[in-house]
Amino acid sequence: MQFKLKYLLFILSLILSVNISAQKTKRQVLEARRIQNQKDQIYINALLSNTKRKEKNLLNDLSDLKDKIKTREGLIKAITNESNELGNEIYLNQLEINQNKRDLKDLKKEYGDMIFKSYKSKSQNSRIMFLLSSENFYQGYKRFQYMKQYTSFRKKQGEEIQKKTEELQVLTDTLKLKKEQKQLLLSDKKKEKELVENEKKDQENLLSQVKKKESKYKKQIRKFQKEEARIDGLIKRAIRDAIAASNKKSTTGSSKKSTTFTLTAELKELASKFTSNKGKLPWPVEKGYVSTYYGKQPHPILKTATIQSHGVRITTNKGSKARAVFEGSVLAVQVMSGNKKMMYIQHGNYITVYKNLENVFVKTGDKVKTKQVIGTIFTDKITGKTILGFVLSKNTNTENPRSWIYRM
Repeated sequence: MQFKLKYLLFILSLILSVNISAQKTKRQVLEARRIQNQKDQIYINALLSNTKRKEKNLLNDLSDLKDKIKTREGLIKAITNESNELGNEIYLNQLEINQNKRDLKDLKKEYGDMIFKSYKSKSQNSRIMFLLSSENFYQGYKRFQYMKQYTSFRKKQGEEIQKKTEELQVLTDTLKLKKEQKQLLLSDKKKEKELVENEKKDQENLLSQVKKKESKYKKQIRKFQKEEARIDGLIKRAIRDAIAASNKKSTTGSSKKSTTFTLTAELKELASKFTSNKGKLPWPVEKGYVSTYYGKQPHPILKTATIQSHGVRITTNKGSKARAVFEGSVLAVQVMSGNKKMMYIQHGNYITVYKNLENVFVKTGDKVKTKQVIGTIFTDKITGKTILGFVLSKNTNTENPRSWIYRM
């Protein structure tokens, strides 16, 4: 019965140690996420606070505030997840401490019983008599070996008690540290919540001002969307023209009206490499955050308006450079209004488009490498914002860059 109980306790201890190890790994991941979120929040706040405007623009102010709140809420969520996981670790840690206390108690009892038995037969004479009373030499040798093993076992038991005592102390210290860490996380969470509440009050104040001139801002939004639709049309036309040119060069007799590129063996291989890197492509800027995502979505400020985005808009630092997300060749460079440039890079039957460039460092036909700098991003003199427009197409069909770019 006692053996079965010890066996069950051993199995419980083993399961507990595996669970604790898994919990530690999970919390390390959550801790890394929380730290990254903190870095993102600091970066975005610094970026948005540095956009000095020459004239007041409520829509920009609201958009900035919305991005700040969204980032801060992401940080609060990361803190909550890590805090909950730390709570699980504390619980499992306490279970392990309780188990170690039971183990230590059993070891001390066994050791005490051994010492007591040893004390009863501690005299040197009794040990000698134990050996001399042997019936033959073999039995005497066996008894001598037993006495040696018994002494060695006593020593090991003493060492095991010392080891368990030290382990218990380490676990207790770790538990205390984890409880302190959890308190710090909860304190950080409280501060962030207070900041979010203040920012939401500012947001409500700005929203009330926007509503007073809603028709004016709707006109601004429609004007912006009209310009974006015009640029999207230019992109589609440019890609269709490129497809028609590739088909014309082809000897396979492809239709000039085809919507897919006729690829050489080299371009097929490049397209295959591009596809295999889905979800792993680098960002088209060294540092920044997505301020507008792909697809149809409600306007971040005026809920009655919608946005149809065929790519993403990435807000970054003034003077930031755009870079190619993959190797390929420059298909075209278009000059837009305000002398801004738009660049197309071909990767087989995939095209990446980089909008809102102030100047470019490569020309049509040039080969580019992954992460190669291709131009400087334009900074708006009114809003102070530096935003890169990025579009990804397979032939004439746009795709969500979020599925292709690493951790977008």
